[in-house]
Amino acid sequence: MAYLDNIRTFARVYELGSMSAAARDLRISAAVASSRISQLEEHLGVRLFQRTTRMLNPTEQGQIFYPGALKILEAVDDAEAEISDVTENPRGTLYVAAPLGVGQRLIAPAVPQFRKSYPQINIRLRLSDRRLDITAEGLDAAFFLGQPEDSSLRIRKIADCPRILCASPDYIARRGQPRSSADLVADRHDCLNLRFPGAPEFQWPLETPDGIKRIPVVGPLECDHGEVLTGWALAGLGIVLKPVFEVVEHLRAKRLIPVLPKEPPIPVQMACLYTHRRRQDPKTRLFIDFMVSHIQRAVEDAA
Repeated sequence: MAYLDNIRTFARVYELGSMSAAARDLRISAAVASSRISQLEEHLGVRLFQRTTRMLNPTEQGQIFYPGALKILEAVDDAEAEISDVTENPRGTLYVAAPLGVGQRLIAPAVPQFRKSYPQINIRLRLSDRRLDITAEGLDAAFFLGQPEDSSLRIRKIADCPRILCASPDYIARRGQPRSSADLVADRHDCLNLRFPGAPEFQWPLETPDGIKRIPVVGPLECDHGEVLTGWALAGLGIVLKPVFEVVEHLRAKRLIPVLPKEPPIPVQMACLYTHRRRQDPKTRLFIDFMVSHIQRAVEDAA
């Protein structure tokens, strides 16, 4: 097992490009990660990484060893999966990612029930509104809203999630309720947008009487954290576009009120991404099936 741990550590260091990042991902100390790499290098008789105070790069030998290391890890995972199928006792660790709103409101609350049914499956849940590279991050499944960028991955559609434009009563009292989607631009309403480095200009796709129109919106505030945008909307700082399930409690409590209810945003797809090989693992299959059913019910209830 020690040798397998060394190989697993090598693979994560190679993929993440950082000893400390790999250590955090594997829930070990940086010293342990470094020790495992040193043991593996001693066993192989080669240097796998060139280390400096600022950089860590794989050597030629490290680049050659990496594909073989992946095959070893995949073979072990496949063997464990076959045992799980036979014993009907799935076990192991799942690495799962989701946007913040989806993770906090839909996935995390359902994990205790999943663990009650499958206590030997460990969950490592990573929440981020940024797009993640499933292969590079070593993820088993990634839930997302929108359209995926990598068509080589398998996609399981979960639901079309209704969305809503909303703002606080204070903001509407101060700036007025837009009468049409054109007013968002003409009256220069403060629109709160989710933005990442390199993101395109914002356009909100709205269902207007003349069909779907993409309205170019602007505002003084942007953030790469969806919950921050919700907080700003609650504070009266602007109009926000959100999936209904993320703000349904605020809408019911009248802390947020609908904006342009007759010209709503088009729904957004929620789906799950995974590689074909990951989907064959019983614990991955069980987790995805469980969450799809739970999320579909929650989205319907919110709508």
